[in-house]
Amino acid sequence: MNFSEAWQLYRAEKQIQGYSGQTLKAYHVQVTLLIQHFGDISIKSVTTESLKLYLGKVAEALKASSLCHRIRFIKSLFKWALEEDYIKINPAITIKEPKMDTRIPKFLTEEEIELLREACHSSFEKALFEFMYSTGCRIGEVVRLNKKDINFKDQSVIVFGKGNKEREVYFNTRCSIRLRRYLDERSDMDEALFITERSPHRMSIAQTRYVIKRISKRAGINKSIHPHQLRHSYATTLINNGAPLEVIQNLMGHEKSETTRVYAYLSGHLRRELYKKYF
Repeated sequence: MNFSEAWQLYRAEKQIQGYSGQTLKAYHVQVTLLIQHFGDISIKSVTTESLKLYLGKVAEALKASSLCHRIRFIKSLFKWALEEDYIKINPAITIKEPKMDTRIPKFLTEEEIELLREACHSSFEKALFEFMYSTGCRIGEVVRLNKKDINFKDQSVIVFGKGNKEREVYFNTRCSIRLRRYLDERSDMDEALFITERSPHRMSIAQTRYVIKRISKRAGINKSIHPHQLRHSYATTLINNGAPLEVIQNLMGHEKSETTRVYAYLSGHLRRELYKKYF
């Protein structure tokens, strides 16, 4: 079985498991890079040594995070091939990921959040901004939502995160008001929660990014703003207000506690208060 054949079966397996289209696109890039280096050879002919030489060759040109992504895909692919009995020995099993420095997520200050809020002009922009900030949802989770998914009574919504895992998130009263006004103004029959302003149809990830960028330009904030910063800011607000990390982990849909723990570095205010309390 060569790389291209293995990829077709591997992709089908991950689709069955509920992996997102974005994840599979990223995996396709990785397998294409493997084929560019090795050729479309039999996966049985790949050795640990040849994989290490390949990774060593590309390591200098990649950030540690990018190299980690590449290694994780390779390990996942060959682990799958071993489990499916397409190979007898896993050549990637001993390959280790590079040590990653702790990266502090970029978040927005309270002042920047207010500037963005004031820069929202239409009911659509106000609803989108408040929803993304008050739920901490990933952009991909937001664009998949439908109007019927919103539970206004409990101010909650079920979203499907990475790996199609289901979780319940919540929104505040301000967001609830903005959402109701936005939905009340709509006259279209589209089921999507957020739609484009022209020729209404479901918002894409790229279109949502554009709207947030448009709002940030109006706000006059002198730094690059992207939707994921609203998610980081959501987590920072929670931790500064004393929310336990395990609660934040659950709300954000983090599989690993280490992913959530990085936000503890952001909580300067909370650390000062705890220091005063205990020292």
